[in-house]
Amino acid sequence: MATSKQEFNFDLTILGGGPAGLSAAIYAARGELKTAIIDVSMLGGQPTNYLEIENYPSYPHSGGYELMEKFEEHADKFNVKKFPLETITDVQLEGKTKIIETEDKIFKSKAIILATGAKAKKLGIPGENEFVGRGVSYCAVCDGAFFKEKVICVVGGGNSAIEEALYLTKFATKVYIIHRRDELRADKIIQQRAFKNPQVEFVYNSIPLEILGSNTVTSIVIKNVQTNQIKEIKTNGVFPYIGLSSNAELFGSQLETDKNGFIITNEKMETSLEGVYAAGDIRTTPLRQVITAAADGAVAATYAIKYIEELE
Repeated sequence: MATSKQEFNFDLTILGGGPAGLSAAIYAARGELKTAIIDVSMLGGQPTNYLEIENYPSYPHSGGYELMEKFEEHADKFNVKKFPLETITDVQLEGKTKIIETEDKIFKSKAIILATGAKAKKLGIPGENEFVGRGVSYCAVCDGAFFKEKVICVVGGGNSAIEEALYLTKFATKVYIIHRRDELRADKIIQQRAFKNPQVEFVYNSIPLEILGSNTVTSIVIKNVQTNQIKEIKTNGVFPYIGLSSNAELFGSQLETDKNGFIITNEKMETSLEGVYAAGDIRTTPLRQVITAAADGAVAATYAIKYIEELE
Protein backbone atom coordinates (compact mmCIF):
# COMPACT_ATOMS: atom_id res chain seq x y z
CA MET A 1 0.00 0.00 0.00
CA ALA A 2 1.47 3.34 -1.08
CA THR A 3 2.15 5.87 1.64
CA SER A 4 1.86 9.60 1.09
CA LYS A 5 5.07 11.60 1.21
CA GLN A 6 5.63 14.48 3.59
CA GLU A 7 5.60 17.77 1.67
CA PHE A 8 7.79 20.80 2.34
CA ASN A 9 7.67 24.25 0.75
CA PHE A 10 10.63 26.59 0.62
CA ASP A 11 11.69 29.71 -1.23
CA LEU A 12 15.00 28.08 -2.14
CA THR A 13 16.15 24.49 -2.11
CA ILE A 14 19.86 23.71 -2.30
CA LEU A 15 20.86 20.26 -3.44
CA GLY A 16 24.30 19.42 -2.04
CA GLY A 17 25.89 20.23 1.31
CA GLY A 18 29.53 20.86 0.41
CA PRO A 19 31.23 24.27 0.49
CA ALA A 20 29.16 25.60 -2.44
CA GLY A 21 25.84 24.47 -0.95
CA LEU A 22 26.61 25.64 2.57
CA SER A 23 27.88 29.01 1.37
CA ALA A 24 24.73 29.43 -0.74
CA ALA A 25 22.59 28.53 2.27
CA ILE A 26 24.26 31.16 4.43
CA TYR A 27 23.75 33.90 1.83
CA ALA A 28 20.18 32.87 1.07
CA ALA A 29 19.13 32.68 4.71
CA ARG A 30 20.73 36.06 5.40
CA GLY A 31 18.64 37.32 2.49
CA GLU A 32 15.58 36.12 4.41
CA LEU A 33 14.72 33.29 2.07
CA LYS A 34 13.14 30.22 3.60
CA THR A 35 15.99 27.87 2.74
CA ALA A 36 16.55 24.12 2.79
CA ILE A 37 19.69 22.16 2.05
CA ILE A 38 19.45 18.49 1.01
CA ASP A 39 22.26 15.97 0.71
CA VAL A 40 22.49 12.27 -0.04
CA SER A 41 25.09 11.92 2.72
CA MET A 42 26.13 14.00 5.70
CA LEU A 43 26.84 17.67 5.05
CA GLY A 44 30.37 18.82 4.28
CA GLY A 45 31.00 17.30 0.87
CA GLN A 46 34.35 16.11 -0.49
CA PRO A 47 36.51 18.36 1.75
CA THR A 48 35.52 16.27 4.78
CA ASN A 49 37.84 13.60 3.35
CA TYR A 50 40.82 15.95 3.05
CA LEU A 51 43.45 15.46 5.70
CA GLU A 52 44.65 19.05 5.47
CA ILE A 53 43.66 22.25 3.71
CA GLU A 54 46.32 24.96 3.71
CA ASN A 55 45.13 27.39 1.03
CA TYR A 56 41.82 28.59 2.50
CA PRO A 57 42.36 32.20 3.64
CA SER A 58 42.55 32.72 7.41
CA TYR A 59 43.03 28.95 7.93
CA PRO A 60 46.74 28.28 7.15
CA HIS A 61 46.32 24.70 8.36
CA SER A 62 42.93 23.07 8.83
CA GLY A 63 41.56 19.58 8.55
CA GLY A 64 38.93 19.36 5.85
CA TYR A 65 36.34 17.98 8.25
CA GLU A 66 37.02 20.74 10.77
CA LEU A 67 36.72 23.47 8.14
CA MET A 68 33.39 22.16 6.87
CA GLU A 69 32.12 21.92 10.44
CA LYS A 70 32.66 25.69 10.63
CA PHE A 71 30.68 26.15 7.40
CA GLU A 72 27.81 24.11 8.82
CA GLU A 73 27.85 25.92 12.16
CA HIS A 74 27.62 29.21 10.26
CA ALA A 75 24.57 27.96 8.33
CA ASP A 76 22.99 26.81 11.59
CA LYS A 77 23.26 30.37 12.90
CA PHE A 78 20.73 31.41 10.27
CA ASN A 79 18.39 28.45 10.88
CA VAL A 80 18.89 26.79 7.52
CA LYS A 81 16.78 23.63 7.39
CA LYS A 82 19.02 20.62 6.82
CA PHE A 83 18.01 17.28 5.34
CA PRO A 84 21.04 14.95 5.25
CA LEU A 85 21.05 11.29 4.23
CA GLU A 86 18.21 11.68 1.74
CA THR A 87 17.93 9.34 -1.24
CA ILE A 88 16.91 11.48 -4.22
CA THR A 89 14.40 9.73 -6.50
CA ASP A 90 13.34 12.53 -8.84
CA VAL A 91 14.24 16.13 -9.69
CA GLN A 92 11.93 18.36 -11.75
CA LEU A 93 13.57 21.63 -12.73
CA GLU A 94 11.25 23.00 -15.40
CA GLY A 95 8.34 25.27 -14.57
CA LYS A 96 7.90 27.87 -11.85
CA THR A 97 7.86 25.32 -9.04
CA LYS A 98 10.98 23.21 -8.67
CA ILE A 99 10.41 19.77 -7.18
CA ILE A 100 12.79 17.36 -5.49
CA GLU A 101 11.49 13.98 -4.38
CA THR A 102 13.17 11.63 -1.94
CA GLU A 103 11.97 8.24 -0.75
CA ASP A 104 9.57 9.79 1.76
CA LYS A 105 9.54 13.55 1.13
CA ILE A 106 8.63 16.10 -1.53
CA PHE A 107 10.38 19.48 -1.57
CA LYS A 108 8.84 22.34 -3.56
CA SER A 109 10.54 25.68 -4.07
CA LYS A 110 10.60 28.78 -6.23
CA ALA A 111 14.27 28.38 -7.10
CA ILE A 112 16.92 25.75 -6.75
CA ILE A 113 20.71 25.69 -6.51
CA LEU A 114 22.47 22.53 -7.69
CA ALA A 115 25.67 21.99 -5.74
CA THR A 116 26.15 18.23 -5.79
CA GLY A 117 29.80 18.52 -6.79
CA ALA A 118 31.85 15.92 -8.58
CA LYS A 119 33.27 12.48 -7.92
CA ALA A 120 36.57 10.82 -8.61
CA LYS A 121 36.97 9.76 -12.22
CA LYS A 122 37.54 6.06 -12.75
CA LEU A 123 40.46 4.56 -14.64
CA GLY A 124 38.11 2.44 -16.72
CA ILE A 125 40.41 -0.58 -16.78
CA PRO A 126 39.81 -4.29 -16.05
CA GLY A 127 39.92 -5.11 -12.36
CA GLU A 128 39.03 -1.62 -11.15
CA ASN A 129 35.35 -2.22 -10.34
CA GLU A 130 36.00 -5.77 -9.17
CA PHE A 131 38.45 -4.67 -6.49
CA VAL A 132 36.71 -1.57 -5.12
CA GLY A 133 36.89 -2.00 -1.36
CA ARG A 134 39.41 -4.81 -1.77
CA GLY A 135 42.44 -2.76 -2.70
CA VAL A 136 41.01 -0.08 -4.99
CA SER A 137 40.03 3.11 -3.20
CA TYR A 138 39.31 6.73 -4.11
CA CYS A 139 39.82 8.11 -0.59
CA ALA A 140 43.20 7.92 1.12
CA VAL A 141 41.91 9.42 4.36
CA CYS A 142 39.09 6.87 4.49
CA ASP A 143 41.12 3.78 3.71
CA GLY A 144 44.80 4.55 4.24
CA ALA A 145 44.95 2.86 7.63
CA PHE A 146 44.07 -0.48 6.00
CA PHE A 147 47.42 -0.45 4.20
CA LYS A 148 49.87 -0.48 7.10
CA GLU A 149 53.21 -1.95 6.02
CA LYS A 150 51.85 -2.41 2.48
CA VAL A 151 52.81 -1.18 -0.99
CA ILE A 152 50.44 1.28 -2.70
CA CYS A 153 50.14 2.76 -6.19
CA VAL A 154 48.63 6.21 -6.70
CA VAL A 155 47.63 7.07 -10.26
CA GLY A 156 47.77 10.75 -11.23
CA GLY A 157 50.02 13.79 -11.15
CA GLY A 158 47.89 16.67 -9.85
CA ASN A 159 47.57 18.15 -6.37
CA SER A 160 45.14 15.51 -5.13
CA ALA A 161 47.29 12.62 -6.32
CA ILE A 162 50.49 13.92 -4.74
CA GLU A 163 48.88 15.08 -1.50
CA GLU A 164 47.11 11.75 -1.04
CA ALA A 165 50.28 9.84 -1.89
CA LEU A 166 52.14 11.74 0.81
CA TYR A 167 49.38 10.98 3.29
CA LEU A 168 49.58 7.28 2.42
CA THR A 169 53.29 7.20 3.32
CA LYS A 170 52.12 7.38 6.95
CA PHE A 171 50.98 3.78 6.56
CA ALA A 172 52.60 2.19 3.52
CA THR A 173 56.21 1.11 3.25
CA LYS A 174 56.30 2.33 -0.35
CA VAL A 175 54.06 4.48 -2.55
CA TYR A 176 54.44 4.46 -6.32
CA ILE A 177 53.06 7.48 -8.18
CA ILE A 178 52.13 6.48 -11.72
CA HIS A 179 51.79 9.44 -14.07
CA ARG A 180 51.18 9.50 -17.80
CA ARG A 181 53.45 12.49 -18.42
CA ASP A 182 57.13 13.16 -17.73
CA GLU A 183 56.42 15.86 -15.17
CA LEU A 184 53.80 16.48 -12.49
CA ARG A 185 50.94 18.96 -12.63
CA ALA A 186 50.81 19.52 -8.87
CA ASP A 187 51.84 22.80 -7.27
CA LYS A 188 55.60 23.10 -6.90
CA ILE A 189 55.50 23.19 -3.11
CA ILE A 190 53.64 19.87 -3.04
CA GLN A 191 55.99 18.35 -5.61
CA GLN A 192 59.01 19.24 -3.51
CA ARG A 193 57.56 17.45 -0.50
CA ALA A 194 57.06 14.31 -2.57
CA PHE A 195 60.54 14.47 -4.09
CA LYS A 196 62.06 14.62 -0.62
CA ASN A 197 60.08 11.65 0.70
CA PRO A 198 62.15 8.43 0.49
CA GLN A 199 59.02 6.25 0.50
CA VAL A 200 57.76 7.74 -2.77
CA GLU A 201 58.85 6.42 -6.16
CA PHE A 202 57.74 8.02 -9.42
CA VAL A 203 56.80 6.04 -12.51
CA TYR A 204 56.56 8.59 -15.34
CA ASN A 205 55.19 8.31 -18.89
CA SER A 206 53.04 5.38 -17.84
CA ILE A 207 49.36 4.46 -17.87
CA PRO A 208 47.58 1.61 -16.03
CA LEU A 209 46.19 -1.23 -18.15
CA GLU A 210 44.79 -3.69 -15.63
CA ILE A 211 44.49 -4.36 -11.90
CA LEU A 212 45.17 -7.94 -10.87
CA GLY A 213 44.44 -9.94 -7.75
CA SER A 214 42.52 -12.79 -6.18
CA ASN A 215 40.57 -11.79 -3.07
CA THR A 216 42.44 -8.50 -2.95
CA VAL A 217 44.70 -6.50 -5.25
CA THR A 218 48.13 -8.04 -5.82
CA SER A 219 49.52 -6.00 -8.74
CA ILE A 220 48.89 -3.43 -11.45
CA VAL A 221 49.90 -3.73 -15.10
CA ILE A 222 51.22 -0.52 -16.65
CA LYS A 223 52.43 0.59 -20.07
CA ASN A 224 55.15 3.10 -20.86
CA VAL A 225 53.62 5.44 -23.45
CA GLN A 226 57.00 6.27 -24.96
CA THR A 227 58.52 2.80 -25.27
CA ASN A 228 55.30 0.72 -25.23
CA GLN A 229 56.97 -1.50 -22.63
CA ILE A 230 54.47 -3.32 -20.41
CA LYS A 231 55.37 -4.30 -16.86
CA GLU A 232 53.70 -5.42 -13.67
CA ILE A 233 54.14 -3.68 -10.33
CA LYS A 234 53.42 -5.67 -7.18
CA THR A 235 51.06 -3.65 -5.01
CA ASN A 236 48.39 -4.08 -2.35
CA GLY A 237 46.37 -1.03 -3.25
CA VAL A 238 45.51 1.30 -6.12
CA PHE A 239 44.31 4.86 -5.50
CA PRO A 240 43.21 6.66 -8.72
CA TYR A 241 43.36 10.47 -8.68
CA ILE A 242 42.98 11.34 -12.36
CA GLY A 243 40.35 14.04 -12.17
CA LEU A 244 36.66 14.44 -11.52
CA SER A 245 33.35 13.69 -13.22
CA SER A 246 30.14 15.62 -12.58
CA ASN A 247 27.45 14.47 -10.14
CA ALA A 248 24.69 15.63 -12.48
CA GLU A 249 23.15 12.32 -13.50
CA LEU A 250 19.77 13.09 -11.95
CA PHE A 251 19.22 16.35 -13.81
CA GLY A 252 21.91 16.74 -16.45
CA SER A 253 19.50 15.94 -19.29
CA GLN A 254 17.28 18.87 -18.24
CA LEU A 255 20.14 21.36 -18.43
CA GLU A 256 22.80 22.45 -20.87
CA THR A 257 26.10 20.72 -20.05
CA ASP A 258 29.57 20.60 -21.56
CA LYS A 259 31.01 17.50 -23.24
CA ASN A 260 32.14 16.15 -19.87
CA GLY A 261 28.73 16.49 -18.25
CA PHE A 262 29.44 19.59 -16.17
CA ILE A 263 26.60 22.12 -16.04
CA ILE A 264 27.13 25.30 -18.03
CA THR A 265 26.37 28.57 -16.22
CA ASN A 266 26.93 32.26 -16.78
CA GLU A 267 28.74 34.54 -14.32
CA LYS A 268 25.56 34.72 -12.20
CA MET A 269 25.55 30.91 -11.85
CA GLU A 270 22.35 30.80 -13.91
CA THR A 271 21.82 27.60 -15.89
CA SER A 272 19.82 27.12 -19.09
CA LEU A 273 16.60 26.94 -17.04
CA GLU A 274 15.03 29.92 -15.30
CA GLY A 275 15.26 29.77 -11.53
CA VAL A 276 17.88 27.02 -11.60
CA TYR A 277 21.45 27.80 -10.53
CA ALA A 278 24.58 25.66 -10.29
CA ALA A 279 27.55 26.23 -8.01
CA GLY A 280 30.85 24.56 -7.24
CA ASP A 281 32.40 21.50 -8.81
CA ILE A 282 29.23 20.48 -10.65
CA ARG A 283 29.55 23.35 -13.11
CA THR A 284 32.05 24.14 -15.84
CA THR A 285 34.78 26.07 -14.03
CA PRO A 286 38.53 26.61 -14.47
CA LEU A 287 39.32 25.85 -10.81
CA ARG A 288 37.78 23.40 -8.36
CA GLN A 289 38.75 24.43 -4.84
CA VAL A 290 36.90 25.03 -1.56
CA ILE A 291 37.29 28.79 -1.95
CA THR A 292 35.92 28.91 -5.51
CA ALA A 293 33.02 26.62 -4.58
CA ALA A 294 32.14 28.89 -1.66
CA ALA A 295 32.32 31.93 -3.95
CA ASP A 296 30.05 30.22 -6.49
CA GLY A 297 27.53 29.51 -3.74
CA ALA A 298 27.51 33.16 -2.67
CA VAL A 299 26.92 34.33 -6.25
CA ALA A 300 24.21 31.74 -6.91
CA ALA A 301 22.30 32.61 -3.74
CA THR A 302 22.56 36.35 -4.38
CA TYR A 303 20.97 36.02 -7.80
CA ALA A 304 18.43 33.47 -6.57
CA ILE A 305 17.30 36.08 -4.04
CA LYS A 306 16.88 38.66 -6.83
CA TYR A 307 15.02 36.15 -8.98
CA ILE A 308 12.55 35.35 -6.20
CA GLU A 309 12.06 39.03 -5.35
CA GLU A 310 11.16 39.72 -8.97
CA LEU A 311 8.65 36.85 -8.94
CA GLU A 312 6.92 38.43 -5.99
